[in-house]
Amino acid sequence: MQFTASSRGVQGSSASRRLRRAGRVPAIVYGGKSAPANIELDHNEIYHALNKEEFHASILDMVLDGKSEQVLVRAVQWHPYRQLVLHVDFQRVDATQALNTRVPVHYLNAEQSPAVKLAGQIITHGPSELDITCLPANLPQFIEIDLGGMVGSSRLHLSDITLPVGVKYVPHGGDTNPIMAQAAEVKEVKEDVTPETPSATPAAPEAPAAE
Repeated sequence: MQFTASSRGVQGSSASRRLRRAGRVPAIVYGGKSAPANIELDHNEIYHALNKEEFHASILDMVLDGKSEQVLVRAVQWHPYRQLVLHVDFQRVDATQALNTRVPVHYLNAEQSPAVKLAGQIITHGPSELDITCLPANLPQFIEIDLGGMVGSSRLHLSDITLPVGVKYVPHGGDTNPIMAQAAEVKEVKEDVTPETPSATPAAPEAPAAE
């Protein structure tokens, strides 16, 4: 995917606010053998690009002042309640150096599995993204996991999945083999029925005193 950028000479919060009012987005690109560079982007172009999943997990072709560089999105700052991009960080990509990044996980065919069709169970998914390391040429836009073979009460671990060629999982917190999906019985939700309290019977009127 390709996007365009321009060098940004003026820095500071005031300059950034002026850029945003003009429909531009301040950004930075760093890494590689070059020094970090302050750049600016067209807001509409980068806004629509950032709403595409593949833009976050692909080697991007950034055309900066007419010259092409390969980069990855590293961080995006959004306005807290408006649909505005405030700042973007990019990292230069070296084709000879492995990179660490996150890629989306797509789960397929759960409804066709024996766990669902025969056992009447539900399949819950694991993480929606995986941390991986690979060379730029091997970076997948996403990782597909086929759940069509899952049977009742089964689990699918990462070790049961064949990752794309050249891609390795980067564990966090010591979990080297996370659960990616599991089938389980559907839990019945019992309604909390509170018995009605019978209305109090009004007291009988006292008999009149004898004269």
